[in-house]
Formats: sequence, C-alpha cells, structure tokens
Amino acid sequence: MNKTPFFWDKYSDQPQVIKDKAYKKVMRKKNLFDFIKLIFSSLFILPLAIFFMKFFKGKEDISNEEFYGIGVNLDKGDTQQELVEELGVKNLIIRVPLWEIENIDSYVVFANSFNKLSKKNILINIMQDRENVEDHKLLKQNLETIFEKFKDISNEYQIATTINRAKWGFFSVQEYLSFYKTAQDLKNEKFSNIKLLGPSVIDFEYYYNVRAMFNFAKIRYDKVSSLLYVDRRGKPSNTQYGIFDTKNKIDLLYSLVKLSFKCNNEIYITEVNWPIKDTAPYAPTSQKECISNEEYTKYMLQYHNIVKKSKKIKRVYWHQLIAPGYGLVDNRDGKIVKYPQFYAYKEMIEKND
Repeated sequence: MNKTPFFWDKYSDQPQVIKDKAYKKVMRKKNLFDFIKLIFSSLFILPLAIFFMKFFKGKEDISNEEFYGIGVNLDKGDTQQELVEELGVKNLIIRVPLWEIENIDSYVVFANSFNKLSKKNILINIMQDRENVEDHKLLKQNLETIFEKFKDISNEYQIATTINRAKWGFFSVQEYLSFYKTAQDLKNEKFSNIKLLGPSVIDFEYYYNVRAMFNFAKIRYDKVSSLLYVDRRGKPSNTQYGIFDTKNKIDLLYSLVKLSFKCNNEIYITEVNWPIKDTAPYAPTSQKECISNEEYTKYMLQYHNIVKKSKKIKRVYWHQLIAPGYGLVDNRDGKIVKYPQFYAYKEMIEKND
C-alpha cells in the first residue's frame, strides 16, 4: 500500500498491523460518533435477527459448478491457469488493488488468460487504500478505469474488502458507505449492467454488518459479500459465544440480509481458509491458530458441506489457490507443490450434486 503508515506484507498477502499508535488514536477519535451509531444499531438489530434466524429457510439449490470458487493472484504467476483447469473450478475471484492502478493492464491480461481454455465467471475484488478512501474524486476516476477495462471480462465487483480492520484503510463503516456510494453512483451513471458486492466484513463481527446494512445511506448491495472465517475456533463445528458454530453464523447473516432493505438475498463468501502449521512468515496468523494439512483438508471439506447444506449461500471462494501459508499450493523457492487439500478440493468439485 502506497501511503504511510500502511505497509503490505508480501508473505501473508495482507497489510501489516498499523504500528503508528498515535495515528490510530487520532483516526479512531475522529470516527468515534460512527462507532456509537454502530453500537446502538447493533443493540436493536442483532437481537431481532437472532430471534428470526431460524424462521428464514434457505432456497438456493446450487450446483457444484455454481457453488465453488477460488482466488487467484497476479503475483502468483502463470502456473495458476493450468492448476485452475485441473481443479475444474469455474468461478474465480481476482484482487485488483487500487494502489496498483498504473498496472491495471497487467491485471486485465491476467484475468483474461483464464478464459482461453474454458470460460470462467470472474469476480473482481477491488482493494482499497487510504488515498482512495479519502479522495473520492480519485476513487471515481480509478473505479471508472477498472469498470471500463474489465467490461468484457466481468460484471461483478466486490467494492473494497475487510472493512472492519483498520490496517485495510477504513476507520469507520461511514467511510465505507461513502466509498461504496461513489461506486454505486458511477454504476448508475455509466455501468448499469454491473453488479456491486459489499460490505465485505471479515470474521463473525456482524455488528459491522448491521451498521453497513441498516442505515439511511442511499445505497444498495446487488449481492452481499462476507469473509466468513471460522479458523480461530478450530474446526467448523466449534462455537463462538456459546451457540454460534458455522451453521448458526450463516443463519444469522442470512437473517440480517432478509431483514435489510439494502440487500438482495444472494450471498457470496468471498474469502475463507485455515492457516497452515510451520509456514511462518507465510501464515497470516500466529502459530497458535495454525493447523496441519490433514486438519486443513478435513475442515475445508466440512466447511463447504455445512455452507452448501444451508442453501443460504450462493458461492464460496476459497482463499486462495497458491499461498504457502494458507492455500492449496505451495510455491516457495519457485517450486509448485500441491498440498493434500488441492486434491481434496478437486475431488469435492467432481462429486455429483
């Protein structure tokens, strides 16, 4: 990321924690009022959503071809096209960072390369930086470039990611709502055929979903995106706050979506994985949360099974294909090594619906 105090960790494919405590303190104080709004709206909406969550039944009877998706990254090279074909996955999510807008043509060529052997459904994940969060004129200009460049490749765009982590560039949901509205206004003005996804909250922090989905902002999510990690709990059946295992987390998210006037009912989980033991500094968490490849494989299969059976989620994008610390393939030292989970993922897709 190109503006201090934000720095990118190339090993774990995410921003580093902000080390400038004075800056964080100033920004949090500046956005304190929005945090108060978040608390009060959550106190009202979350109990309501919890009460109704078992009344809303899933309707999505999804085929394997529609359900499974995976993340691919420009910086992971051109072995990914062949690996994607081997897996048989048709849905891809590709990160396009706003701080690399000068390199946009490389991202377009990369995305299009996956269509050469067979047509793919490609979701573009537009990743924010602080400069674009603060400068909406610049943001609009950059978004227009992305929408125009990818118009023949994709019609789905996740507008920002991980909005509830300051290291990613947002210090309040209000900042995100303004960011999203810039994208929506541009869509309405020039790109009416595209679909915009949000609010991209990570983990089970649905109070951020409440603030993003129950407000007076003039926005609407064409599809809801969620980065529903459960890795810090261990296996998917483990609970958080007593009752919230993976199934109940999905039920609550679906309940929020059904109750909100700002959402269609379609939900994508656009990022999820488990960190792999003994892969530091590539693992995105501490060693404490890391698991073996055998456990990873088991949890990955369980997670997809739970989500698919819920009939409430349209698609799950596994994050990601190549990543030594959390993916399906290890590429350290320039060697491509398929983890056991690669073959398990392939078999999972191949199974009859």
